[in-house]
Amino acid sequence: MNTQHNDGFTLIELMFAIALFAILLALGAPALVRWNQNHEVRALAESLQSGLMVARGEAVRRNAAVRFQLLTTTDGACALSDTGRNWVVSLDDPAGNCNVAASDDVAPRILKVGAAAEIARNAAINAGGVSLITFNGLGQASTAAIIDITNPLAACITSATVGASDRVRCLRVTVSVGGQVRMCDPAVTAADDPRRC
Repeated sequence: MNTQHNDGFTLIELMFAIALFAILLALGAPALVRWNQNHEVRALAESLQSGLMVARGEAVRRNAAVRFQLLTTTDGACALSDTGRNWVVSLDDPAGNCNVAASDDVAPRILKVGAAAEIARNAAINAGGVSLITFNGLGQASTAAIIDITNPLAACITSATVGASDRVRCLRVTVSVGGQVRMCDPAVTAADDPRRC
């Protein structure tokens, strides 16, 4: 008795597996794109919140004024911008000198730099005209600020569209004059929800 065992795939089995994979990929691709857009918004919001908290902490630690600036870029051509996705924490105005290494002695005395290009390519910022926040030695801010973080490739979830799978969860970072830095969700409206703005 002579029996042969076939240990490989037939062409039909391979074509079926590829077709099944393509269907699953087509079904999951929109969710993956939306997840990535949400991730970019959150990453940029967390970066801004972190930078603001560093500026406030340094101001209290040094008992001196420390600046948090939103900037167009982090190179030598940087300029203040309320839509800038990059930020610098410094003791002096860093405009045009953002590529100087961190130092307490060399102007503009940069303490920390945050560049959004690596973490959030498509996320956008609107700080409503505020590009500079200075914290004093008590941790108080020179101005209150509301910084909205969105993704222009998709509409934001609102209180009326919660649960919509074709929208992005946009976030907001707020700074009070007292120096409180907080991240919140503008779509949340329940009074007892801590995510509410």
